Amino acid sequence: FEEVLGSPRMSVSPEVAAKCLVIPDKSGYDTNMFNIPVKYANFLDKILIPNGLVKDRTHKLAVDILGTLPAECKGLVVLCVLKGGYKFCSELVDTMETHICSSDINMSIKVEFIRLKSYQNVSSTGEIQVIGLSDLSTLAGKHVLIVEDIIDTGKTMTKALKLINEYSPASVQCASLLLKRTDKSCGYIPDFLGFSVEDRFIVGFGIDYNEFFRDLPHIAIINDAGIEHFKV
Repeated sequence: FEEVLGSPRMSVSPEVAAKCLVIPDKSGYDTNMFNIPVKYANFLDKILIPNGLVKDRTHKLAVDILGTLPAECKGLVVLCVLKGGYKFCSELVDTMETHICSSDINMSIKVEFIRLKSYQNVSSTGEIQVIGLSDLSTLAGKHVLIVEDIIDTGKTMTKALKLINEYSPASVQCASLLLKRTDKSCGYIPDFLGFSVEDRFIVGFGIDYNEFFRDLPHIAIINDAGIEHFKV
């Protein structure tokens, strides 16, 4: 850890820094400089990543993902993790399809919507349940991309990847828009990553707080007033 203004800051590993844009601790933009829905105007600490940067980074990830698929790949199964991942996934898939149409790539993309549910069994061993895809055996021999909004500890995604690999896909990779810097991390780093961010309460671009802020176009940090106002 390094001490910054009295609070701990997680360092960024070279592997993470090579995969994404690192948003430094304590950074951000004045909310008055952006168009923000009136209902959220008084409940944000700052804009962390503006919409334009989110989309531009997503477009680059789309091209990178296509570039890693083998030439013989004729289809990609995208597993969009709901609910937070839907905006990122939509932007990512739209860009991939546009790139495919304007190139000589002969490939189709199929999108499935899933939820990842963690629970403890009677022996207190953490397991994962994939909800939404009735038969995981359909992934056998397929190239699979899991699309997530944010990786926090990484434990859920690690278990999900282990489970899916049991069904013998041709390949399985993960794309996440955000990765939090937290000392609770298990060390998991997604294959494709948009941004590394500090461990704060982040909302926007599909990421919610009690179902609010999904429609905020930017990625932002909610303030204490917002946490109180929108609590349930």
